[in-house]
Amino acid sequence: MLRTRLAASLLLTLVFVSGCSDGPKAPERPQAEPSSTAIPSELQPPTDGAVKDPRMVLALVPADAEVLTITDYTELRAYFGVPDLTSDSLMTDRSAFWERVDREAMVLTDGLLREESSRLWLDHGFSQDDVAWEARFTRPQGPGHVLAFRGDQDMDEVAEAVDADVPPLQRSVVLPEQHLVVSGVADEGEPVLASDPALTELLDDGTATAYVRTDCIPINDALGPDATVEDQDALVAKVDLDGLDDFGAFAVNVTNGVVTARTARDRTDMHLRADLIDLWPETGPVTWHDAFEGLPVADAATGRIGFKVRNPVAAAGLVLGDHLPFAVCNELVPLDEPTGLG
Repeated sequence: MLRTRLAASLLLTLVFVSGCSDGPKAPERPQAEPSSTAIPSELQPPTDGAVKDPRMVLALVPADAEVLTITDYTELRAYFGVPDLTSDSLMTDRSAFWERVDREAMVLTDGLLREESSRLWLDHGFSQDDVAWEARFTRPQGPGHVLAFRGDQDMDEVAEAVDADVPPLQRSVVLPEQHLVVSGVADEGEPVLASDPALTELLDDGTATAYVRTDCIPINDALGPDATVEDQDALVAKVDLDGLDDFGAFAVNVTNGVVTARTARDRTDMHLRADLIDLWPETGPVTWHDAFEGLPVADAATGRIGFKVRNPVAAAGLVLGDHLPFAVCNELVPLDEPTGLG
């Protein structure tokens, strides 16, 4: 327990921007000029309370992260009309929620602790049900995560499970004041996603689940592994790729079955990118129209494209598989022509 608390205190010092302190002051540093790498105040996690807003995870995730997924279980409970959990909630209340999630929700994380929920509940008194929101991210060094627990969760129970190396909490650190369990987050002075102005406005408030990618999707990735030279030719015949501008970072926000994809504002190619959805070759077992429905609506001024979910499971698969035509790069790498030799 002591080791966990010491580790948490150390990480807290490294990760969070602290305010005034009654203790000895560090040597004063020259005042830095405002820069584009500053973290907006609304995204800085509190140092003395539970982190309730999932968007604050941007201040924890290293800037070299390529993909970030967030699921807000509190928002999902509100959507399904399932009561908020407390420490003494019955198991029937807990299982009812997951039944709704599995049937009806488009979620992009499967619950980091879900497979170990029974063991965690019996041995340590908490489970996946007690996670208010969670985030996963991938970076060149490997994956990382942030789990945010309910405000009334006893974090000593969580720390005991981390000390016991219960998978998948191995190599995690508990930040008890913030009700967080983290792995792979940024160190002091390391750039974070919130330092990038192109990312800070992409996540919508109240989003139940979100997908953030820090760069465009290569066209061949969006076409999928089954794509052929003929599929590329069909795409080029329909779309003038020279009309697409650089794309960059984007987010897919999902709330109440409505998807809002967000990218940079005032794009000149936003409507063309929305049109790509209908023009895209069908190259895999699950197509766009299997997963989504309704005419995509684009707003160039705000950098948004909106559409609705038809099949939550299919929709999650397309997003996680980067089969998102509107978010492709504007360069096409030709596939090799088949030679007939094998």
